[in-house]
Amino acid sequence: MNAVASRHRLLISVAVMSATVMQVIDTTIVNVALPQMQGTLSATQDQTAWVLTSYIIAAAIMIPLTGWLAGRFGRKKVFLISIVGFTITSALCGLSSTLPEIVLFRLLQGMSGAALVPLSQAVLFDINPTENHGKAMAIWAMGVMVAPVMGPTLGGWLTEDYSWRWTFYINLPVGILAFLMAISHVPDSE
Repeated sequence: MNAVASRHRLLISVAVMSATVMQVIDTTIVNVALPQMQGTLSATQDQTAWVLTSYIIAAAIMIPLTGWLAGRFGRKKVFLISIVGFTITSALCGLSSTLPEIVLFRLLQGMSGAALVPLSQAVLFDINPTENHGKAMAIWAMGVMVAPVMGPTLGGWLTEDYSWRWTFYINLPVGILAFLMAISHVPDSE
């Protein structure tokens, strides 16, 4: 029984960590793609800065609402909707052909992804016994700290070898995997 519970906790941890890393990495992955976006979108450097700013502002506004949303609609439901919203808006960002489009979709991406970090932490607290909280949070913190460092390197590689659009498309397989794992393994909460 202990092995089954341990395996179940591992699957839940992978689901929530993949969603968290996907969201956190997006805070920095786009930075290196801005010069290529400028050319494609015929925008100035100041204008393309809104691609970053809109995401950060939206996330900052939505994070405080996460607890209320989870309390009102359930943690799992909000988590799943956030993954779906983040994944869809990532695709829309990659498909954008004008600056207003990408700024709007980045705003929506920031709004939908804001709940992923606090909810993943809450889920990890729920599924782990009290004596394992420290270990679970240490692993969670490593993912949250490593993701923004990996962002510029991954973004540079994707932009250089493919196009800036792939800094958004990279979220699609991760988002789909996170959703499928979360829907089948993350427990419901009241």
